[in-house]
Amino acid sequence: MRRLFLISVPYLWLLALFVVPFLIVLKISLSDTALAIPPYMPTLGFSEGWAGIKQFFADLDFENFVFLTEDDLYWKAYLSSLQIAAISTLLTLLVGYPVAYGMAMAPDEWRPTLMMLVILPFWTSFLIRVYSWIGILSQEGFLNQFLLWTGLISEPLMILNTKIAVYIGIIYTYLPFMILPIYAALEKLDGSLLEAAEDLGCSRLSAFWLVTIPLSKSGIIAGSFLVFIPALGEFVIPSLLGGSGTLMIGKVLWEEFFSNRDWPVASAVAVVLLLILIIPIILFQRNEQKEREKDQ
Repeated sequence: MRRLFLISVPYLWLLALFVVPFLIVLKISLSDTALAIPPYMPTLGFSEGWAGIKQFFADLDFENFVFLTEDDLYWKAYLSSLQIAAISTLLTLLVGYPVAYGMAMAPDEWRPTLMMLVILPFWTSFLIRVYSWIGILSQEGFLNQFLLWTGLISEPLMILNTKIAVYIGIIYTYLPFMILPIYAALEKLDGSLLEAAEDLGCSRLSAFWLVTIPLSKSGIIAGSFLVFIPALGEFVIPSLLGGSGTLMIGKVLWEEFFSNRDWPVASAVAVVLLLILIIPIILFQRNEQKEREKDQ
């Protein structure tokens, strides 16, 4: 019974917080738009029993999903979101890996302090941190004033309401999610392996590429997934920093739900987004399983 209880807890959690909400959204995506509260007409009603369920499958259509393929806005939003998420993940890796490497190579007494500095931004509200970048990146913001003061530019740069601002916001927000897994992998690195590589004729750079990078691959993969998956459906950062010119599926989803009040189409957008996210989630889980098997 104890084993059954321990196994059932995560499955019940998954059922309550993922499967049930997903089925509700899927049910709405197969409904018809209506001027009502809520603004859709369910095509599946359990009040009629099995007869209603049979009628639902008999009349089943994917009109809302077909509509997504007919309007350029949606597939362009998906492609733009994939591009922004992929580039942001790569840039976050380029910034986060040196930081994680420096933390792993630091003396033991400094590591807790460095770890605290990495997670320190989480002590502040996410929304406040994003809003602070508006004051930094605007034409009258701190960054432009500093560059003007140093003489590097002669007029303020237009950074806010561009994709560059979105990249900056995503990198800043999700950087700890990249640093911590890589740091955890590098911290377990055996220094004697690097010494052996150098004794065998490798330079420090060669030893880094041939030994350090492969042994930290699990942290790189985990950090990349932890950044890419939430960045793909990001809404707050592109809305506040990207402006109207930045097209991401999270913004389209919000517009469909709250501005157009087209819940069936919005639910279809959410279902497709989830199906896209399932691929990296499955790959991430398989990678974690392989790493656990190696550790055993």
